[in-house]
Amino acid sequence: MSNFDPAALPAAAFEPLNEPAGPMADLPQVSRERIAAILDARGYKYGIDADGDLGGRWDDHVFFFLLLGKDSEYLQVRGRWARTVPTDELGQVLVLVNEWNADRIWPKVYARLENDAVAVYTEHSVDYEPGLTDRQLDQHLGCAISTSLAFFGALDERYPEAVAESKAEIARMSAEQ
Repeated sequence: MSNFDPAALPAAAFEPLNEPAGPMADLPQVSRERIAAILDARGYKYGIDADGDLGGRWDDHVFFFLLLGKDSEYLQVRGRWARTVPTDELGQVLVLVNEWNADRIWPKVYARLENDAVAVYTEHSVDYEPGLTDRQLDQHLGCAISTSLAFFGALDERYPEAVAESKAEIARMSAEQ
């Protein structure tokens, strides 16, 4: 049995350190323009929604690049699996989600009930209040997209019928345009 008492910790245990000014103090802040520049440099196609959020599709899955927080200091890349499964699969999806979250660092994955179906999301969020380099931003975007696609691939393997239905719906919508 441990003698550790969390109440004994000082209240300010997680206050930011007062660091001296220097090269790190001059890092540029995360911004939609910087995210767009990275996406452009990689040749990715994306759009901007009515709220000004950047979004695009990778392997049919929708991704949004969101700036959150009072000063837009949090970058969250949120992906949505392009398929859904019936609500009676929720238990199995939750097992897959939990196993992924237990075994891997990125991305955070979760399931939601939407329109009488199970939808699955990924998120990779980081607080960039101190700023970040272009290389760090590129790494964040690449990590979020690639690890999300790996999880979506695992779901696709588990639910091939959902993949077939989704691809048929995308083909139907493309034919109507």
